[in-house]
Amino acid sequence: MSYIEDVLNQAETLKARKHALILSIESSCDETAIAVVRDGREVLADEIASQVNIHALYGGVVPEIASRMHVESLSELYRRALKNAGISKNDIDAIAVTFGPGLVGALLTGVSFAKALAYALDLPLIAVNHIEGHVSANYIAHPELEPPFVCLVASGGHSHIVNVTGYGQYELLGRTVDDAAGEAFDKVARVLDIPYPGGPLLDKLAESGNSDKYHFPNVHTPGKYDFSFSGLKTAVINQAHSIRQSGGTIDAADWAASFRKAVVDTLLDKALTAVKDTGAKRFALAGGVASNMLLRREAQRRSNEMGIKLYFPPPRLCTDNAAMIGSAGFYRLLLGETADMSLNAEPSIKLIEE
Repeated sequence: MSYIEDVLNQAETLKARKHALILSIESSCDETAIAVVRDGREVLADEIASQVNIHALYGGVVPEIASRMHVESLSELYRRALKNAGISKNDIDAIAVTFGPGLVGALLTGVSFAKALAYALDLPLIAVNHIEGHVSANYIAHPELEPPFVCLVASGGHSHIVNVTGYGQYELLGRTVDDAAGEAFDKVARVLDIPYPGGPLLDKLAESGNSDKYHFPNVHTPGKYDFSFSGLKTAVINQAHSIRQSGGTIDAADWAASFRKAVVDTLLDKALTAVKDTGAKRFALAGGVASNMLLRREAQRRSNEMGIKLYFPPPRLCTDNAAMIGSAGFYRLLLGETADMSLNAEPSIKLIEE
Protein backbone atom coordinates (compact mmCIF):
# COMPACT_ATOMS: atom_id res chain seq x y z
CA MET A 1 0.00 0.00 0.00
CA SER A 2 1.34 3.46 -0.93
CA TYR A 3 1.83 6.30 1.53
CA ILE A 4 -1.19 8.16 0.15
CA GLU A 5 -3.49 5.14 0.34
CA ASP A 6 -2.34 4.35 3.86
CA VAL A 7 -2.78 7.86 5.27
CA LEU A 8 -6.18 8.28 3.61
CA ASN A 9 -7.32 5.13 5.38
CA GLN A 10 -5.88 6.43 8.64
CA ALA A 11 -7.63 9.77 8.17
CA GLU A 12 -10.97 8.07 7.60
CA THR A 13 -10.51 6.04 10.78
CA LEU A 14 -9.66 9.16 12.79
CA LYS A 15 -12.61 11.02 11.31
CA ALA A 16 -14.97 8.19 12.26
CA ARG A 17 -13.79 7.93 15.85
CA LYS A 18 -13.55 11.74 16.27
CA HIS A 19 -10.41 11.53 18.35
CA ALA A 20 -6.88 12.45 17.33
CA LEU A 21 -3.56 13.45 18.87
CA ILE A 22 -2.11 16.03 16.52
CA LEU A 23 1.41 17.40 16.40
CA SER A 24 1.22 20.89 14.90
CA ILE A 25 3.79 23.29 13.45
CA GLU A 26 3.67 27.08 13.06
CA SER A 27 6.38 29.13 11.31
CA SER A 28 4.54 31.81 9.35
CA CYS A 29 6.57 34.77 10.62
CA ASP A 30 9.11 35.11 13.44
CA GLU A 31 7.87 32.60 16.00
CA THR A 32 8.84 28.94 15.66
CA ALA A 33 6.31 26.74 17.43
CA ILE A 34 5.40 23.08 17.80
CA ALA A 35 2.50 21.79 19.89
CA VAL A 36 0.70 18.56 20.72
CA VAL A 37 -3.09 18.92 20.85
CA ARG A 38 -5.69 16.29 21.69
CA ASP A 39 -9.11 16.46 20.01
CA GLY A 40 -8.72 20.12 19.08
CA ARG A 41 -9.20 21.37 22.63
CA GLU A 42 -6.60 19.96 25.02
CA VAL A 43 -3.00 21.19 24.76
CA LEU A 44 -0.44 18.66 26.00
CA ALA A 45 2.58 20.71 24.93
CA ASP A 46 3.06 24.11 23.32
CA GLU A 47 6.68 24.97 22.60
CA ILE A 48 7.67 28.37 21.20
CA ALA A 49 11.06 29.80 20.19
CA SER A 50 10.75 33.58 20.00
CA GLN A 51 12.94 35.66 17.71
CA VAL A 52 11.89 39.04 19.13
CA ASN A 53 15.30 39.95 20.55
CA ILE A 54 17.04 39.21 17.25
CA HIS A 55 14.66 41.21 15.05
CA ALA A 56 14.56 44.07 17.56
CA LEU A 57 18.12 44.87 16.47
CA TYR A 58 16.76 45.72 13.01
CA GLY A 59 13.51 47.38 14.06
CA GLY A 60 11.34 44.69 12.47
CA VAL A 61 11.26 41.18 11.09
CA VAL A 62 14.01 40.31 8.63
CA PRO A 63 12.58 37.43 6.53
CA GLU A 64 15.91 35.74 5.76
CA ILE A 65 16.93 35.70 9.40
CA ALA A 66 13.49 34.42 10.43
CA SER A 67 13.77 31.50 8.02
CA ARG A 68 17.22 30.52 9.25
CA MET A 69 16.11 30.66 12.87
CA HIS A 70 13.14 28.39 12.09
CA VAL A 71 15.49 25.82 10.57
CA GLU A 72 17.70 25.93 13.65
CA SER A 73 14.79 25.61 16.10
CA LEU A 74 12.36 23.06 14.64
CA SER A 75 14.14 19.82 15.55
CA GLU A 76 14.76 20.86 19.16
CA LEU A 77 11.17 22.07 19.57
CA TYR A 78 9.93 18.74 18.20
CA ARG A 79 11.93 16.84 20.83
CA ARG A 80 10.74 19.16 23.59
CA ALA A 81 7.11 18.90 22.53
CA LEU A 82 7.15 15.09 22.66
CA LYS A 83 8.95 15.10 26.01
CA ASN A 84 6.69 17.67 27.66
CA ALA A 85 3.56 16.01 26.29
CA GLY A 86 4.73 12.72 27.76
CA ILE A 87 4.35 10.87 24.46
CA SER A 88 6.50 9.20 21.82
CA LYS A 89 6.39 9.75 18.07
CA ASN A 90 4.37 6.54 17.78
CA ASP A 91 1.50 8.13 19.72
CA ILE A 92 0.95 10.89 17.14
CA ASP A 93 -2.09 10.45 14.88
CA ALA A 94 -1.51 13.28 12.38
CA ILE A 95 0.70 16.27 11.54
CA ALA A 96 -0.78 19.74 11.04
CA VAL A 97 1.13 22.72 9.65
CA THR A 98 0.56 26.35 8.71
CA PHE A 99 0.94 26.69 4.94
CA GLY A 100 -0.13 30.34 4.63
CA PRO A 101 -0.52 33.25 4.75
CA GLY A 102 2.84 34.55 5.92
CA LEU A 103 6.45 35.01 4.86
CA VAL A 104 7.20 32.54 2.10
CA GLY A 105 10.63 31.45 3.37
CA ALA A 106 9.40 31.07 6.92
CA LEU A 107 6.37 29.07 5.80
CA LEU A 108 8.51 26.77 3.67
CA THR A 109 10.63 25.74 6.65
CA GLY A 110 7.59 24.55 8.58
CA VAL A 111 5.90 22.93 5.59
CA SER A 112 9.08 21.05 4.65
CA PHE A 113 9.59 19.83 8.22
CA ALA A 114 5.96 18.72 8.48
CA LYS A 115 6.05 16.86 5.16
CA ALA A 116 9.24 15.04 6.10
CA LEU A 117 7.81 14.12 9.49
CA ALA A 118 4.48 12.94 8.09
CA TYR A 119 6.17 10.82 5.44
CA ALA A 120 8.73 9.32 7.84
CA LEU A 121 6.07 8.45 10.41
CA ASP A 122 3.49 7.42 7.79
CA LEU A 123 0.91 9.87 9.14
CA PRO A 124 -1.79 12.08 7.59
CA LEU A 125 -0.71 15.64 6.80
CA ILE A 126 -3.14 18.53 7.39
CA ALA A 127 -2.71 21.98 5.85
CA VAL A 128 -3.95 24.84 8.05
CA ASN A 129 -4.64 28.47 7.19
CA HIS A 130 -2.93 30.75 9.71
CA ILE A 131 -6.00 32.98 10.11
CA GLU A 132 -8.18 29.95 10.84
CA GLY A 133 -5.64 29.04 13.49
CA HIS A 134 -6.20 32.36 15.26
CA VAL A 135 -9.97 31.82 15.22
CA SER A 136 -9.48 28.30 16.59
CA ALA A 137 -7.42 29.54 19.54
CA ASN A 138 -10.77 30.30 21.14
CA TYR A 139 -11.69 26.59 21.08
CA ILE A 140 -8.70 25.89 23.29
CA ALA A 141 -9.33 28.78 25.67
CA HIS A 142 -13.07 28.08 25.83
CA PRO A 143 -13.84 24.35 25.45
CA GLU A 144 -17.57 25.11 25.60
CA LEU A 145 -17.46 27.40 22.54
CA GLU A 146 -19.05 26.06 19.38
CA PRO A 147 -20.11 27.75 16.13
CA PRO A 148 -21.92 29.84 15.13
CA PHE A 149 -20.27 33.07 16.31
CA VAL A 150 -18.81 36.26 14.88
CA CYS A 151 -15.05 36.65 15.24
CA LEU A 152 -12.90 39.78 14.96
CA VAL A 153 -9.43 38.71 13.78
CA ALA A 154 -6.91 41.50 14.28
CA SER A 155 -3.13 41.13 13.99
CA GLY A 156 -0.07 42.65 12.38
CA GLY A 157 -1.03 41.33 8.97
CA HIS A 158 -4.77 40.77 9.14
CA SER A 159 -7.97 42.54 10.15
CA HIS A 160 -11.14 40.55 9.42
CA ILE A 161 -14.68 40.21 10.67
CA VAL A 162 -15.71 36.61 10.09
CA ASN A 163 -19.00 34.85 10.62
CA VAL A 164 -18.04 31.36 11.79
CA THR A 165 -21.03 29.30 10.67
CA GLY A 166 -19.48 25.90 11.44
CA TYR A 167 -16.14 24.22 12.01
CA GLY A 168 -14.04 25.16 9.00
CA GLN A 169 -16.92 27.16 7.54
CA TYR A 170 -16.59 30.93 7.28
CA GLU A 171 -18.36 33.92 5.81
CA LEU A 172 -16.27 37.06 5.32
CA LEU A 173 -18.23 40.05 6.60
CA GLY A 174 -15.52 42.71 6.64
CA ARG A 175 -11.78 43.26 6.22
CA THR A 176 -9.18 45.97 6.03
CA VAL A 177 -8.93 47.59 2.63
CA ASP A 178 -5.30 48.59 3.28
CA ASP A 179 -3.17 48.31 6.46
CA ALA A 180 -4.01 45.90 9.24
CA ALA A 181 -4.60 47.18 12.78
CA GLY A 182 -1.40 45.65 14.16
CA GLU A 183 0.65 47.18 11.36
CA ALA A 184 -0.78 50.61 12.17
CA PHE A 185 0.13 50.15 15.85
CA ASP A 186 3.71 49.26 14.94
CA LYS A 187 4.20 52.19 12.57
CA VAL A 188 2.77 54.77 14.96
CA ALA A 189 4.95 53.29 17.71
CA ARG A 190 8.02 54.20 15.65
CA VAL A 191 6.94 57.85 15.60
CA LEU A 192 6.96 57.73 19.39
CA ASP A 193 10.42 56.10 19.35
CA ILE A 194 9.02 52.92 20.85
CA PRO A 195 11.31 49.98 19.98
CA TYR A 196 10.22 46.76 18.26
CA PRO A 197 7.81 45.12 18.92
CA GLY A 198 5.96 48.42 18.89
CA GLY A 199 2.32 47.40 19.25
CA PRO A 200 2.45 45.69 22.67
CA LEU A 201 4.74 48.40 24.09
CA LEU A 202 2.47 51.16 22.80
CA ASP A 203 -0.43 49.39 24.51
CA LYS A 204 1.43 49.45 27.85
CA LEU A 205 2.38 53.11 27.43
CA ALA A 206 -1.22 54.02 26.62
CA GLU A 207 -2.40 52.67 29.96
CA SER A 208 -0.93 55.76 31.67
CA GLY A 209 -2.18 58.26 29.08
CA ASN A 210 -5.25 60.43 28.52
CA SER A 211 -7.13 59.07 25.53
CA ASP A 212 -9.07 62.34 25.08
CA LYS A 213 -5.98 64.54 24.75
CA TYR A 214 -5.62 64.20 20.97
CA HIS A 215 -8.28 63.68 18.33
CA PHE A 216 -7.76 61.62 15.19
CA PRO A 217 -10.03 61.11 12.17
CA ASN A 218 -12.52 58.28 11.79
CA VAL A 219 -11.87 56.92 8.30
CA HIS A 220 -14.97 55.85 6.39
CA THR A 221 -15.03 52.87 4.01
CA PRO A 222 -17.48 51.86 1.27
CA GLY A 223 -18.05 48.49 2.91
CA LYS A 224 -20.21 48.66 6.04
CA TYR A 225 -17.97 46.27 7.98
CA ASP A 226 -14.63 47.10 6.32
CA PHE A 227 -11.68 48.88 7.95
CA SER A 228 -9.12 51.39 6.71
CA PHE A 229 -6.17 52.01 8.98
CA SER A 230 -3.79 53.51 6.41
CA GLY A 231 -5.54 56.89 6.45
CA LEU A 232 -5.69 56.97 10.24
CA LYS A 233 -2.02 55.98 10.51
CA THR A 234 -0.96 58.64 7.99
CA ALA A 235 -3.02 61.33 9.72
CA VAL A 236 -1.49 60.47 13.09
CA ILE A 237 2.07 60.45 11.74
CA ASN A 238 1.58 63.72 9.80
CA GLN A 239 0.04 65.42 12.82
CA ALA A 240 3.01 64.36 14.96
CA HIS A 241 5.48 65.75 12.40
CA SER A 242 3.56 69.06 12.20
CA ILE A 243 3.57 69.52 15.97
CA ARG A 244 7.28 68.82 16.21
CA GLN A 245 8.20 70.99 13.22
CA SER A 246 6.36 73.93 14.79
CA GLY A 247 8.40 73.50 17.97
CA GLY A 248 5.74 71.74 19.98
CA THR A 249 6.09 68.57 22.01
CA ILE A 250 4.00 65.42 22.16
CA ASP A 251 3.07 63.65 25.35
CA ALA A 252 3.88 60.08 24.31
CA ALA A 253 1.49 58.41 26.75
CA ASP A 254 -1.44 60.64 25.79
CA TRP A 255 -0.63 60.24 22.08
CA ALA A 256 -0.48 56.46 22.43
CA ALA A 257 -3.73 56.38 24.42
CA SER A 258 -5.56 58.59 21.92
CA PHE A 259 -4.39 56.56 18.94
CA ARG A 260 -5.18 53.25 20.66
CA LYS A 261 -8.71 54.49 21.42
CA ALA A 262 -9.24 55.48 17.77
CA VAL A 263 -8.21 52.01 16.56
CA VAL A 264 -10.20 50.12 19.19
CA ASP A 265 -13.33 52.21 18.57
CA THR A 266 -13.08 51.49 14.84
CA LEU A 267 -12.58 47.75 15.34
CA LEU A 268 -15.45 47.37 17.78
CA ASP A 269 -17.87 49.73 16.04
CA LYS A 270 -17.61 47.67 12.87
CA ALA A 271 -17.44 44.24 14.50
CA LEU A 272 -20.34 44.75 16.87
CA THR A 273 -22.45 46.23 14.09
CA ALA A 274 -21.86 42.94 12.27
CA VAL A 275 -22.80 41.01 15.42
CA LYS A 276 -26.04 42.96 15.72
CA ASP A 277 -26.92 42.65 12.03
CA THR A 278 -26.32 38.89 11.97
CA GLY A 279 -28.19 38.31 15.21
CA ALA A 280 -25.20 36.47 16.67
CA LYS A 281 -25.24 35.73 20.40
CA ARG A 282 -21.52 35.00 20.64
CA PHE A 283 -18.62 37.27 19.77
CA ALA A 284 -14.93 36.32 19.77
CA LEU A 285 -11.61 38.13 19.46
CA ALA A 286 -8.53 36.58 17.85
CA GLY A 287 -5.04 37.51 16.67
CA GLY A 288 -2.20 39.44 18.24
CA VAL A 289 -4.20 42.66 18.65
CA ALA A 290 -6.77 40.65 20.65
CA SER A 291 -4.33 40.88 23.58
CA ASN A 292 -4.65 44.70 23.54
CA MET A 293 -5.84 45.69 27.00
CA LEU A 294 -8.26 48.42 25.92
CA LEU A 295 -9.76 46.22 23.19
CA ARG A 296 -10.48 43.47 25.70
CA ARG A 297 -12.01 45.87 28.24
CA GLU A 298 -14.15 47.70 25.73
CA ALA A 299 -15.25 44.48 24.00
CA GLN A 300 -16.36 43.13 27.38
CA ARG A 301 -18.20 46.31 28.31
CA ARG A 302 -20.01 46.61 25.00
CA SER A 303 -20.81 42.90 24.87
CA ASN A 304 -22.35 43.10 28.33
CA GLU A 305 -24.47 46.05 27.21
CA MET A 306 -25.65 44.09 24.15
CA GLY A 307 -26.35 40.94 26.15
CA ILE A 308 -23.99 38.77 24.12
CA LYS A 309 -21.26 36.37 25.26
CA LEU A 310 -17.67 37.45 24.63
CA TYR A 311 -14.75 35.05 24.13
CA PHE A 312 -11.05 35.77 23.76
CA PRO A 313 -7.89 33.68 24.29
CA PRO A 314 -5.18 34.42 26.86
CA PRO A 315 -2.33 36.56 25.46
CA ARG A 316 -0.12 33.52 24.78
CA LEU A 317 -2.75 32.12 22.41
CA CYS A 318 -3.33 35.50 20.74
CA THR A 319 0.17 35.70 19.33
CA ASP A 320 1.47 33.09 16.88
CA ASN A 321 1.57 29.60 18.38
CA ALA A 322 1.22 26.00 17.25
CA ALA A 323 -1.58 25.01 19.65
CA MET A 324 -4.10 26.99 17.61
CA ILE A 325 -2.86 25.21 14.46
CA GLY A 326 -3.42 21.85 16.14
CA SER A 327 -6.98 22.85 17.02
CA ALA A 328 -7.78 24.03 13.50
CA GLY A 329 -6.08 20.93 12.09
CA PHE A 330 -8.30 18.62 14.13
CA TYR A 331 -11.48 20.12 12.70
CA ARG A 332 -10.05 20.02 9.17
CA LEU A 333 -9.36 16.33 9.76
CA LEU A 334 -12.99 15.79 10.83
CA LEU A 335 -14.02 17.38 7.53
CA GLY A 336 -11.95 14.73 5.76
CA GLU A 337 -9.33 17.19 4.52
CA THR A 338 -5.74 16.00 4.23
CA ALA A 339 -2.78 17.14 2.13
CA ASP A 340 -0.22 15.17 0.15
CA MET A 341 3.48 15.62 -0.51
CA SER A 342 2.81 18.31 -3.11
CA LEU A 343 1.77 20.73 -0.34
CA ASN A 344 3.55 24.06 -0.78
CA ALA A 345 3.68 27.36 1.06
CA GLU A 346 1.03 29.85 -0.06
CA PRO A 347 2.07 33.22 1.40
CA SER A 348 -0.92 35.18 0.09
CA ILE A 349 -3.70 32.65 0.58
CA LYS A 350 -6.98 33.98 1.96
CA LEU A 351 -9.22 32.37 4.53
CA ILE A 352 -12.23 32.97 2.31
CA GLU A 353 -12.08 33.49 -1.43
CA GLU A 354 -13.85 36.72 -2.32
